[in-house]
Amino acid sequence: MNKKGLAPGRISWSTWKLYVIVVSLTLSIIVCMLAFLSLQIFSPSSHSQVPSSSLLSRRSLHSNWENSITPDDGFRGNPKVAFLFLARRNLPLDFLWKCFFEVGWGEASMIEAERLLLEEALKDPANIRFVLLSESCIPLYNFSYIYTYLMASPRSFVDSFLDKKERRYNPNMAPYVPMSKWRKGSQWITLIRKHAEVVADDNIVFPAFKMFCERSSNCIPDEHYVQTLLAMHDSEGELERRTITYTEWSQSATNMDKSSWHPMTFSYADAGPEQIKRIKDIDNVYYDSEYRTEWCHNNSTQVPCFLFARKFSQGAAMRLLSEGVVSRFDASAIMDPTP
Repeated sequence: MNKKGLAPGRISWSTWKLYVIVVSLTLSIIVCMLAFLSLQIFSPSSHSQVPSSSLLSRRSLHSNWENSITPDDGFRGNPKVAFLFLARRNLPLDFLWKCFFEVGWGEASMIEAERLLLEEALKDPANIRFVLLSESCIPLYNFSYIYTYLMASPRSFVDSFLDKKERRYNPNMAPYVPMSKWRKGSQWITLIRKHAEVVADDNIVFPAFKMFCERSSNCIPDEHYVQTLLAMHDSEGELERRTITYTEWSQSATNMDKSSWHPMTFSYADAGPEQIKRIKDIDNVYYDSEYRTEWCHNNSTQVPCFLFARKFSQGAAMRLLSEGVVSRFDASAIMDPTP
């Protein structure tokens, strides 16, 4: 699935507001930094031991999940979306993201970093959507469209499916993570506030992953953790079980083993209007392990599957920007219910 790497990025514009949280990470032998960017004004209108107790949460979660689409009681103002970037060294596509945002920007494992990002973003009660992105992601639409798309759905977008083929489950996890709840999917998730709280507050499943899910044993934590955790909370009915971040997968011609699959990097030549249109026209995703076709809907409206795409070089991003891929657009025309 998606390849990983972390490190810090810090972006500053005089007219933008910025929150940056820097977290030191150790992933294998690579020491990386982590940058957190959260929007301050975000509306288009302006464990060494695994605890043996049952699943706990530091917060009291909403009993009615649909209520999670509104900010916490006491908050007044425009609701926001927190965009969370996992970056190796910096944010090389900052010039494109600056155009996209017409308003302000606002040994530790990969999943620990994600949890820290969510915990920090949850401190702002205005944040009710949480989008995890990498430093090589680009937006396929302008901010108005993406904001409307995310706010229109009361569900999280989490790529989640049964892991029938690769057998990464470690039986030692059984007391804490039952095999029946083991799931796999893309790490590029978009969560509603209720589910972000579940991830940030987890103190049972995460320690089990730290102890028993290791890359050396072919268990890749960030491809399983959120999916499995939400399944254990019986939250799968509250998900759109797909990611909204597109990845182009390629395979080595000399090695047809599945381990040879890797995400393709889009260069300048690969980032023309026809390639972007092809991605934007995708309206369904097929999951062969479940024989399931996931048609992309948002509140009963058929919509494009993807709002973002990865992995794009700086040259590719420059081409997208110069050719107007990130442009003004009236999202309401797309979000009207299908007749």
